[in-house]
Amino acid sequence: MSALLSMITALILLIGATEVSAQSETQAWEALREGKAVLILRHALAPGTDDPAHFELGDCSTQRNLNDRGRQQASAWKPYLERRGIAEARVYTSQWCRSQDTATGMNIGDVAEWPALNSFFQNRGKRSTQTIETIELVNRLEPGPPVIMVSHQVNITALSGVFPASNEGVILALPLTKAPDVLARVAPD
Repeated sequence: MSALLSMITALILLIGATEVSAQSETQAWEALREGKAVLILRHALAPGTDDPAHFELGDCSTQRNLNDRGRQQASAWKPYLERRGIAEARVYTSQWCRSQDTATGMNIGDVAEWPALNSFFQNRGKRSTQTIETIELVNRLEPGPPVIMVSHQVNITALSGVFPASNEGVILALPLTKAPDVLARVAPD
């Protein structure tokens, strides 16, 4: 009987945790819609690691790029965001082609480049400078539609402590700080 009671108690706790998580995610989306949070996501699937040795910014033929699955992932953001009440957003992206293609593939708003969102995978010395610059850029934005940033794993991990999968986003509370509150981890289904 005690084993059965333990299983029932564990099930009740699990159900309760799921409800709290769903409620927290609902609150995170509300904060994003109200301008009290931002969404930063890792570019969609671009197979491989790092970029080729002959990488050139602005020349996509020298970079790791989205594959067909990555392009599908990017376009999945629009209906996903619309179901959560976001039909338009201000979109900022790194200058890497895979991030730009993710941002434009989302088709949720005009896209602007922010070099602070560029990957520092090959130059870890830029980590602190770029993270601080991203925080400052976000905190200086005027009120308006929700803010979505498309960047890279290293940038998101440096900012939030989260190691996102390809095409995964993190909703962060505003104002951004060096240790922002992570409200939710999100990705289209």
